[in-house]
Amino acid sequence: MCRRLDGIPLALELAAARLRALSLDQILRRIDDRFQLLTEGSRGELPRHRTLRTAIGWSHELCTRAERLLWARLSVFAGPFDLEAVEYVCVGPDLQAEGVLDVLGELIAQSVVVREDTAAGVRYRMLDTVRAYGAEWLDALADTGRMRRRHRDWYMGLATWCELDWSSPRQAEIAAVTDSALPNLRAAIELCLETAGETRLGQCLAGTLWFYWAGCGRLTEGRHWLDRALAPAARPDTSPHEPPRASPHEPPHEGARHDGSRLKALWVLGYVAILQGDNTTAARTLHECREEATRTGNALAHAYAVHRLGCLALLTGDMPRAERLLRSAIGSYGELGEINSNVLMGRAELALSLVFLGDLDAAVALCADVREICENSGERWARSYALYVHASAAWTRGRLTEARALLGEAVTIHHTFNDMVGLALAMELMALVTAGEGDPAEAAVLQGAAARLWRSVGVPLFGSATFGGPHEQCERRAREALGAQAFDARVAEGRALSQAATVERAPAGPRGVSASVPPGRSPDERGPARDRETVRDQDREPGRGTDRETREPAGSPGRIGGEAAG
Repeated sequence: MCRRLDGIPLALELAAARLRALSLDQILRRIDDRFQLLTEGSRGELPRHRTLRTAIGWSHELCTRAERLLWARLSVFAGPFDLEAVEYVCVGPDLQAEGVLDVLGELIAQSVVVREDTAAGVRYRMLDTVRAYGAEWLDALADTGRMRRRHRDWYMGLATWCELDWSSPRQAEIAAVTDSALPNLRAAIELCLETAGETRLGQCLAGTLWFYWAGCGRLTEGRHWLDRALAPAARPDTSPHEPPRASPHEPPHEGARHDGSRLKALWVLGYVAILQGDNTTAARTLHECREEATRTGNALAHAYAVHRLGCLALLTGDMPRAERLLRSAIGSYGELGEINSNVLMGRAELALSLVFLGDLDAAVALCADVREICENSGERWARSYALYVHASAAWTRGRLTEARALLGEAVTIHHTFNDMVGLALAMELMALVTAGEGDPAEAAVLQGAAARLWRSVGVPLFGSATFGGPHEQCERRAREALGAQAFDARVAEGRALSQAATVERAPAGPRGVSASVPPGRSPDERGPARDRETVRDQDREPGRGTDRETREPAGSPGRIGGEAAG
């Protein structure tokens, strides 16, 4: 209750007085209507101080007309906002853009608005109680609907810009900006979904944020909005607004333009469902997306659906199908000129399928391709998965020092973005590497830490036997080596670790590595010239170039600790 009332002494005093008639839970349920609820103070108080509304109204009376107007309009922001958002949303004939900064400064001086320095830059916010008072005034001005639409338009534009800029050196900044904007993005999606004729805008916004849902630890939230946006009960769409295209390469076919937002929401929902281990929903939505994309001629949505169906095949253990679908999607991306983090992830996922098929040389070469592109463009998120796949190949070959170095770098990137899927996968593989190094106790701790991370994702290891087999064998061998009681204690120790403490268990470099061997390379690799030749060969057909007859043994569920573990 203290948090909901912003710690305002008068509000807390009035709420405490209500405890004579209501329970704490009853007060909390009514707190949204705080100005009606908190109307009685002590009989000895001055009348002006006997209600929360009149107390805040006193400050309101001291404001100029422009300050009151900006106060009311700022109430549409559901969370922190920046100056650019204020200048877009709040300006109008009666509040000029050139004067907004001065008016905002006066509201800050009067503590109506709070200024904060954040990872995303300078942000402003209002206490909930102050915001609620402004919202009442905005209603009285009959301007709430217009201001909420302007707010929605700004945050749709922000989400589109963040998506386009995600595959760039500013990736960490984009993650911070999106995280700061999350309360306002929620409000924007909510407005779309509750307004007749604007469902398509809600689908567009929920789909545009795929990078945040999947890459920044927000799978549950993304699933919530995508499910709502695609629910059969969603209001019929007759909106005249045209949402932004998913990509400048999206075909101009009329059906594709009309269905593009829904198709994007479908493949993004399929992607999120895969990561949560919900294969039934993933298969249903991705097949629907592929069929509708074929019908409407939307080649880009079709490519994304095929891509994610390839991922589904990968996690369900059908590696030949995974390889075929992922190659098809990557080929389509090339024809459409599509290049972004999703496309790079497709190459990393193809490389992982090749690891499981035993084509380790091709997998490593493909990872090198992805890493080179990422290094040149400043992209880090897809790079972290290329590092993980490369580490998987190294573990399969028994190159444990190399695998540890690659994982250390991947974990650092995953932690930067709060990528829970990437962190969980990396810690699972780190446990296998550690077991192969002969440290079952530390392997058990890492498995416990991974189990804690999976709780925020969904089904552990996606419910996949392909990923689950090595985990189970590692667990069984560690339990045998330590004894059941000691093993359970070490797993419990890992489960108790915070995310930051978990990351500290993954050293940035391999143990005892030679200074002449850079991280991610083993001494017997042939060097940059070979990598460049392989990359050129694969520009035409990713992952090809290794004779199937010379493939090394796959990183199958029956292997623990790679070749070195026997």
